[in-house]
Amino acid sequence: MVKVIVIDDDVDTVEVFCEYLEIKDITVVGRGYNGKTAVELYEKLRPDIALLDVMMPEYDGFYGIENIKKINPDAKVIMVTADLTYDTEKRLKALDASAVIYKPYEIDSVIDIIHKVHKGTLALTP
Repeated sequence: MVKVIVIDDDVDTVEVFCEYLEIKDITVVGRGYNGKTAVELYEKLRPDIALLDVMMPEYDGFYGIENIKKINPDAKVIMVTADLTYDTEKRLKALDASAVIYKPYEIDSVIDIIHKVHKGTLALTP
């Protein structure tokens, strides 16, 4: 069973996303709404995967992944974003994101990506 934390500044997105993950037998061990909370939850709960929105007020996803990687350089972090710019993609690769999911997304493809990242069969190339 895969254990994840879900971080997004939109409360409704987090709730719906978590409900769907649970239906698909993915255990949500933590929920948060900014990058700082993501880091705190990761350190406390040590999930298999962190699902982290990129654009959030205050502490964004870049802050989250950067600091999670300081705790565990091998952490599996899937970034979720609507930002299709090359700069964002390049920065996420440099921060060693495990995968990037672009909004709007098909929820079934998200489940597939989670399982592939968990098994180590999917990774971004620098």
